[in-house]
Amino acid sequence: MAELKDLIGKTLTKAEQVGDDEIVFITSEGKRYKLYHSQDCCESVTVEDIVGDLADLVGEPILVAEEATSDKNPDGVTKEDQDRFTWTFYKFATRKGYVDIRWYGESNGYYSESVDFEEA
Repeated sequence: MAELKDLIGKTLTKAEQVGDDEIVFITSEGKRYKLYHSQDCCESVTVEDIVGDLADLVGEPILVAEEATSDKNPDGVTKEDQDRFTWTFYKFATRKGYVDIRWYGESNGYYSESVDFEEA
């Protein structure tokens, strides 16, 4: 099973967003990783925002790969009709720059709002 920290020290040849629910990373060794959520009934988990340029993660070793979650809205963000929700934040860095990826998950409380990371 892959862990986010597995990316530290690896050099990416590609980092791209696929739709609103997947981020793909390909390393110089040819390994493919992805951040994603398998959608189910009565929930939704999507990429809400990317701060920085995913291209800054390509061509230099990954120095930072961190995840944090919160059940509170970030400053300045208001969502309507929130029943249950989770924000998941990913911070990546190389010498070229930082990239922060913010995911928003909501459900009726019976389904997962988490983001998965795996080798694909």
